[in-house]
Amino acid sequence: MAVKLSKSLKDNQGASGVASTVSEYERRFERDQHDVAQISDAATVNNLYYDVVTEFFEFGWGRSFHFAPRVPGESFKASLARHEHLLAHKLGLTPGMVVADLGCGVGGPLIEIARFTGAKIVGVNSNAYQLERARKLTDEAELSHLAEFLHGDFLNVDAPDASFDAAYSIEATCCAPDKVSVYREVFRLLKPGARFAAYEYCMTDRFDAQNPQHVRIKADLQLGGGLLIIDDMPTVDNALRSVGFEVLETRDLTQQTGPSIPWFEPLVGSGIFLAAFRSSRIGRWVTQNSVRALETLRIAPKGAARVAEMLNLCATAMVEAGRLGIFTPMYLVHARKPG
Repeated sequence: MAVKLSKSLKDNQGASGVASTVSEYERRFERDQHDVAQISDAATVNNLYYDVVTEFFEFGWGRSFHFAPRVPGESFKASLARHEHLLAHKLGLTPGMVVADLGCGVGGPLIEIARFTGAKIVGVNSNAYQLERARKLTDEAELSHLAEFLHGDFLNVDAPDASFDAAYSIEATCCAPDKVSVYREVFRLLKPGARFAAYEYCMTDRFDAQNPQHVRIKADLQLGGGLLIIDDMPTVDNALRSVGFEVLETRDLTQQTGPSIPWFEPLVGSGIFLAAFRSSRIGRWVTQNSVRALETLRIAPKGAARVAEMLNLCATAMVEAGRLGIFTPMYLVHARKPG
């Protein structure tokens, strides 16, 4: 399995491409972290990140690059689909609607939502490799008639004002350098009366900026997750209102009522949840060490082990942050453009 991953990395970037890309990502990330107020190339940092992690994400997680609440007896795959269906339900998506998917990744959620609702989904993504994968996977799913793709930054989408009947983003607008800029662009793209829904990465009110452990966990989340900033919940709410949205609902979906399985459980791999072995702590350890061995043998491209190490750092931080309750990957926002 790790051999297949290594081949994909080499085919995508060549024998030396991974090492140079991850090195450039870490260099730019470190620079921009010290000048967050004047980030000029956040899209470049994001592209460098996704150029090297996309194969790892597909290998270890699947084609929907997000977390989801899960209940006992529910499969990992079913929980992801249910999480996607919830956004579609909130937005009232139906056949004939044209909907923006901001930061569509390789198209996993886009395919699921198009199939579930019959709406036409326009995936926006700045990463050319991910868009190539999204087009291929959509063709394979025989849903190309319900999908379109735009290559570009979601801060500056190549579409006229009031182009869309609805818009959503699943753990993607967290990559924007600031929420006001991305929400202003979403507002521009929507027709009057149209709605926007998203799952945002947020630090919760339990996060203590004076606690060294909390600060270290957040830093690991950012480096390993390609995130120059992680906002708190009030910042997200205020950004929506500041650009003109009417906020209909915001809530942290990690706070479930009734029996539930923690959102970070697939990264731990406890119990008998074998379907996500690759994403579990043991599975990640096996992958990382296999990739390191293959890199030594020059089967995996140089730098692949560093990518695995960086993603392990992020996964460990996710588990720590989840257990402490200082971070959520699923702060639901649901807003309406007046009109």
